[in-house]
This record gives sequence, structure tokens and C-alpha cells, in this order.
Amino acid sequence: MRAILIGLLTACCVETLLLAIFDVEGILFDGEYLPILAEVRNMEKEIWEITRQGLRGTINWEDGLRKRVEILRGINYSTCKEIADNLPIMTGAYELCRTLKDAGWRLMAVSGGFTIMTDRLKRDLKLDHVISNELIFEDNQLADVKINVGSDKAFAASSTIQGWGEKKEDIVTIVDGANDMTLFDISGLGIAFRAQDIVRDRADVIIEDKDLRNALDLINKHYGLALRVRA
Repeated sequence: MRAILIGLLTACCVETLLLAIFDVEGILFDGEYLPILAEVRNMEKEIWEITRQGLRGTINWEDGLRKRVEILRGINYSTCKEIADNLPIMTGAYELCRTLKDAGWRLMAVSGGFTIMTDRLKRDLKLDHVISNELIFEDNQLADVKINVGSDKAFAASSTIQGWGEKKEDIVTIVDGANDMTLFDISGLGIAFRAQDIVRDRADVIIEDKDLRNALDLINKHYGLALRVRA
């Protein structure tokens, strides 16, 4: 009987863990990887145009991704890695992630980008889980892409969210592109960060300034919290 009572008391004291889901490029990273990589071949205009079409939702995301990687085939691994390692972290990303982690939140990133860049992000921002695509190299040269995250990011994240037992009302999503919007469907608070118009129209709230710390006031207001930014 005593063991049962202790178990019941423990269960009653367990707090729900809130979850923040981030897009990566343009959200946690201040930049888009493939357009920067394309500068090696002076093809950034072509890559940017396809990237913008995908962010606006005017082309199929998966087709656009394959097309961009095909254009950049043959770039050597060391160049791809160097550019990934030098992508700047978004202003306020460290502070927001530290603050949420200290408050017991889980942090997830769902990226149409690649493990070559998101592995560093997971380590530096102490993210609990990252889902992203993979660049394939043959003979040390870029050859193809393995798509784990397509236009339905909610589907890509669903198994992890279910495994954690997260409820919709306990999830915050911060994104900027049309390929991110299915995450709004599984979130209690959808934040558009310097986003495309189609995303702004679907979001619950909008951040205009390039500083992720601004998300904390919106989170506090929505959940009735009083979290303060940790430097």
C-alpha cells in the first residue's frame, strides 16, 4: 500500500514538459546553406531562386531540393563542411535555448537542411533531437541527397513527439517557410519569425526583428510564465 501511495504522489508531482520546435535555416542559423555553398560556383542566383520558390510554397519542396543539390554536384566534402561549420547562429538563439532548457523544456529542430550543418547546431544549442536530410558524397564529392524531411515536417517529427507523449497545447513552433507550416497543425503556439507572407497568415503571432529572444515574451504570455532570458 505504501509503495502504491508513493507512486501516486510521484505521478501527481510530475510536470508536463513543454516542447519548442524550430526550423533551422533562417531560424537557428542566420543564413541558407545551399545558396552560400553555391557561391563556390557563382551560381547563388540560381540556387536562391529555387530556394525562395520553396519557401513561398510555389514549387514542390522535395523536387526543388533535389534540383538544387543536382546543380551543386561535384563540390568537394571539405568545402561543404567548411561552409557548414561557419554558418552564423541566429541572434538570440543561444539565449532562448538556454532559457528554455533551464526551465525544463525539450528542444527539437526539424530541418530541410543537412546533418553536415545540424550536428553542430545540436551540440552547441543543446537540442534534444534534430531531424534533417543527408548529403551523400562519393569519392569525396557531393553526389546526391537522402531526404528524411520533406514538405510535411509534422510527419517527420510525429514519431518523436508521440514517443515523448507531448500534447499539442504544450508545443511551440518557430518557423519561416511554407514547407514548415504543417508544424503549426501540431502546435499550441505557432510563431512566424521574419517569415514569408503565407506563413505569417497562418501563425498565431509574428516576430519581425531578427532576434529570437523576442519569442520569450510571446511564450510567457501564452503560457502564463515569467521566464527571463539567460545570457
